[in-house]
Amino acid sequence: MRVDEIAPGLWRWTAPHPGWEPDPEPESPADWPREVGCVYYEASEAVVLIDPLVPPERDTFLEALDRDVERLGLPLAILLTVSWHERSAGELAARFGAAFAAPTGVVELPVPSAEETVYWLPERGTLVVGDVLIADGAGGLRVCPDSWLPEGTDPAAVRETLRPLLELPIERVLASHGAPVLVGGGVALELALDRVPAR
Repeated sequence: MRVDEIAPGLWRWTAPHPGWEPDPEPESPADWPREVGCVYYEASEAVVLIDPLVPPERDTFLEALDRDVERLGLPLAILLTVSWHERSAGELAARFGAAFAAPTGVVELPVPSAEETVYWLPERGTLVVGDVLIADGAGGLRVCPDSWLPEGTDPAAVRETLRPLLELPIERVLASHGAPVLVGGGVALELALDRVPAR
């Protein structure tokens, strides 16, 4: 498990996904890193977990989360970017009596063409994404492989659906797959949307 403080009250941790497959075909639906990203955010009215996955160091992780929730005296909210990122959401919801609803300070931005919801944290200038945007391996972002999209989806339409996000003052982008973009997130997003897809 790796844990990084992104900004005050905003943390990202990674954990190995149990469904990961080694040696996937490039650009296939299985072509993603074993370690996946998860987000912890202290909003004004709730502690928010986005796409949470309990890591192998489960006792240490759960004890720390127990302490944080008790310290803040706030309810827990769990958000999923895509339905198949349920991961440990059920376990954590049962443990904390969590709600599956975005609290004040977390803005839901649906991307229907990708069956995804991205989350905007305006007080931290941070966009949290699931599968539709991933790290490009060079410090930036890219749109996910076409094979990740729902059957029959036009990749160009997905890009256009994402383009209004450029109006947000995005400083950071926290992706589930690959390294986060911690500076110049808006520029990284624009470059990703303008990049010619690989064929």
